[in-house]
Amino acid sequence: MSRELARLVEKHGGHPVCVPALRESHELDADKAGRLIAALASGDYDVVVFMTGVAVSLLFEVAEQIEQRAPLVDALRSLTTICRGPKPTAALRGFGVVPTVTARAAYTTAEMIDALDGIELEGCRVLLLHYGERSEALAETLLARRAIVDEQWLYRWRMPDDMGGLEALVRRIIAGDIQALAITCQVQFRHLHAVADRLGLSRDLVRALNERLVVGAVGPTCTAILQVHGITAQVVPEHPKMGPLVVALMRHLEEQNRGPAGGSPERLGVVFS
Repeated sequence: MSRELARLVEKHGGHPVCVPALRESHELDADKAGRLIAALASGDYDVVVFMTGVAVSLLFEVAEQIEQRAPLVDALRSLTTICRGPKPTAALRGFGVVPTVTARAAYTTAEMIDALDGIELEGCRVLLLHYGERSEALAETLLARRAIVDEQWLYRWRMPDDMGGLEALVRRIIAGDIQALAITCQVQFRHLHAVADRLGLSRDLVRALNERLVVGAVGPTCTAILQVHGITAQVVPEHPKMGPLVVALMRHLEEQNRGPAGGSPERLGVVFS
């Protein structure tokens, strides 16, 4: 959603700098999708956990290609489906499946674990469709409750093929060319920090983020990864969504930069994609 976020920054008077911080490497081909749908249809699972809307859309996209959308819908309707927040929920509903349980805000692993409280999991066969990396706390909770867990990935998060953009961003942040940083996914910051570390600039990056920039985090997971690296997010929206994050960030900049005459100087917002 980099274009949408960039337009929102522009709408509030900022200048977006969009830098690819990760890529999604798809791991779902026709054969894997066929096996997975067949297992769902044959009753091999009792519960399916969707962590992201991307996983839902990708599964249905490939199901459409192999003409297995109807069996997939029928299978999911017969199972307990659990979604981490509004994105996988909306995606499932769009394909005709009403989720059994949706985690409450702020849609982190903690809320996912809470959502499982009312479900008897001992001996339950659970298909856990991770996001781009393993949700260790959720997986271990399911195992601790003696569920039979099948962990699968439909896509993985990888470094961008070309890291030149991240390298340039590290240097621009340190040089003071950027006023604000928006973190919408924790892996974005991990990749940024890893690139800075490889360049020998991680300490300079952290210092600049704490002393020169306004840092916005979309929710508690992003806030936590920043804190691990000694960085405080000055802006965290009340609703953990990307739109409210950009709005809150730009308003913060406007208040911070408003001059004595009541105007506000030109400013830069950064949105990762």
